[in-house]
Amino acid sequence: MSRITGNQPTDRLRAAGCVFAEDEARLLIAAAGTAADLDAMVQRRVDGVPLEHILGWAEFRGLRIAVEPGVFVPRRRTEFLVDQAVAVIADRQRAVVVDLCCGSGAVGVAVCAAVAGVELHATDVDPVAVGCARRNVVPAGGAVYQGDLYDPLPATLRGRVDVLAVNAPYVPTRAVATMPPEARVHEPRVALDGGPDGLDVQRRVIAQAPRWLAPGGHLLVETSRQQAPLTVEAFAGAGLAPQVVTSDDLDATVVVGTAWSATGTPSTAP
Repeated sequence: MSRITGNQPTDRLRAAGCVFAEDEARLLIAAAGTAADLDAMVQRRVDGVPLEHILGWAEFRGLRIAVEPGVFVPRRRTEFLVDQAVAVIADRQRAVVVDLCCGSGAVGVAVCAAVAGVELHATDVDPVAVGCARRNVVPAGGAVYQGDLYDPLPATLRGRVDVLAVNAPYVPTRAVATMPPEARVHEPRVALDGGPDGLDVQRRVIAQAPRWLAPGGHLLVETSRQQAPLTVEAFAGAGLAPQVVTSDDLDATVVVGTAWSATGTPSTAP
């Protein structure tokens, strides 16, 4: 491919404030078919379009996850949610996993890649996200449904789910305006805005979880350190035994709620 004229990609990206300009330039160069394509792709990035939307994929826990314009881009911190889900089902031969508010389906697909024999179901309310998720989840052997939270799930899953993995929106409404433009402009509001305190969707997820979880099953919800006490309160109110786990490296916080087992005690969370 011939070199583009004018400023080179790295210089243009660095001038636009891209922290990882060299890495982004390398990915764009590899993806571009012609110098004109590269120039257009670099300009889109300079204009604030997420790199993943330009490339058509995001790297997540070592996987390439297809993403499309208008779809939430999976964050690296959410790999910690996957780690916790894998930890609680690693020894099970046929775990039933539901990726709720799935977006691109990255969480569920990553769990399937790490644990053999997973029966995966994923849901999202956004039709664009559902279409994208099907590109990722169906090849992994899972199913994707469109609808509000649990509504589209097959009734046969009630009382059978071993892991509910949830990255629901948890940004407080007032804080959405302060997010980077590539998120608040290019990602759907429904995937970001969690209501006045950020927990509106989480509370709905938590309240309904017990009827879907198997005895000893786990609900795992990504949240923030500041919001974790409120998330824990909601778990306890729903009768789930909560535990907060964090990763300083990923700046990640997950609350794990355990359903009561058949013996009348909560299973051990990771």
